[in-house]
Amino acid sequence: MKLATPDILKETEHALDLVAKDSLTAEDKAWLTQVTADYYANFVNPGILEYRKSVSTDYVSVEWSDHANSFEDVQGRRYLDLLGGYGIYNVGHRHPKVVEAVSHQLKRQALHSQELLEPFRAILAKLINDITPGDLQFSFFGNSGAEAIEGAMKLAMLHTGRKSFIAANAGFHGKTLGALSATAKAKFRQPFLPILPDCYHIPFGDADYIESALKSADEVGNDIAAVILEPIQGEGGINVPPDDYFPRVRELCDRFGALLIADEIQTGFGRTGRMWCVDHWDVVPDIMCMGKSMGGGVMPIGAFVSNKTIWEHLFPEPWLHSTTFGGNPLSCVAAIAGIHVLLDEKLPERADKMGTEMIAKLKALRRRFPKLCADIRGKGLMIGMEFPTDAIGYEVAKGLFDHGVLVAGTLFSAKTLRIEPPLTLTPKEMDQALDAIEKVFKETNAKHFEKKK
Repeated sequence: MKLATPDILKETEHALDLVAKDSLTAEDKAWLTQVTADYYANFVNPGILEYRKSVSTDYVSVEWSDHANSFEDVQGRRYLDLLGGYGIYNVGHRHPKVVEAVSHQLKRQALHSQELLEPFRAILAKLINDITPGDLQFSFFGNSGAEAIEGAMKLAMLHTGRKSFIAANAGFHGKTLGALSATAKAKFRQPFLPILPDCYHIPFGDADYIESALKSADEVGNDIAAVILEPIQGEGGINVPPDDYFPRVRELCDRFGALLIADEIQTGFGRTGRMWCVDHWDVVPDIMCMGKSMGGGVMPIGAFVSNKTIWEHLFPEPWLHSTTFGGNPLSCVAAIAGIHVLLDEKLPERADKMGTEMIAKLKALRRRFPKLCADIRGKGLMIGMEFPTDAIGYEVAKGLFDHGVLVAGTLFSAKTLRIEPPLTLTPKEMDQALDAIEKVFKETNAKHFEKKK
């Protein structure tokens, strides 16, 4: 043991005292800021500190509390959240109904025995059946979106007897080894190759490439188990396909006997103005994956869901795919409460209305600064702002942070800043965000694209 037990007890007691405090003293704030930076550098990853420098000059910005559509750092500075935790806060930060449900369950039971039947897992599975399209019926609950992708790929192999997959360039499906084989970022993949060797990547948004890949695989006998696609690519840069893309992919999968796996981890639960992004095109996938906002912005949970014909392969041996913490009571009641809030407050419809308005205003802003802003695209409140270079994208993100608005780039394209606020964003907050964006556009455009007098 590197520290004596009394020292560890003292450190843990100090941390627990801070957790219990309603407010921090100036001494608490200074200490917490310093140890957070030191401990990230020595025990988490110093690269994260270097990354923060690109967002804020005061890069030791320690997050402390949140509420509704914003959060505060340890110094009490408030930031409007346009990032939404990369898509987890669809129902807002700490929605009272979600927090209340989790609190009630925590008083009764936190985790389950693993052996008896768990009621809220059953209720959540029924609700997922009710809100997903078509014949999707049976669900498996894990802890994250990446786990959902892993399970979906295994289920596709089990049902089809095939081992190969088709995914899209710039697609992101997670970083566990199976999900990473479908993810298309070389920097993430190369250190771990070979992963699943028969996963082929094609350009996104053109179904002709899907047809060609399926034909080619069929001709050489390397049959495809499934095509894995995000309805809108998130980490790839908020890439929106043509409206005929998913209907054509659905038809091609049926023709060649491949399953269609829709990765709705970032696009689901109302984000794009429909409960599911595939609903824009009336497409029913064979397997759908979900995560991120599924836990109501309070608990981590992910899931994959499919129809009875496909799920029957798991009936004889239900433990063929399993998890210790997936489907635990706290996460399930959080998801149930999140679904209630989404429907009760009509948040998908709200995302559609506010997203349409925000995209229109951002496009008008782009027309004023055509050299600075290359594109505005998205659906609902899943919006991308593209800039000429990564450096300018980072500069805009930093400028917005300095103006009290949080955004971030995407993993594949730092020059594309995502806007994925809570779907509870108010019109006043949207105007506040647009005012900040306009100010930062003016500042950045003057620096890079206006002639000096």
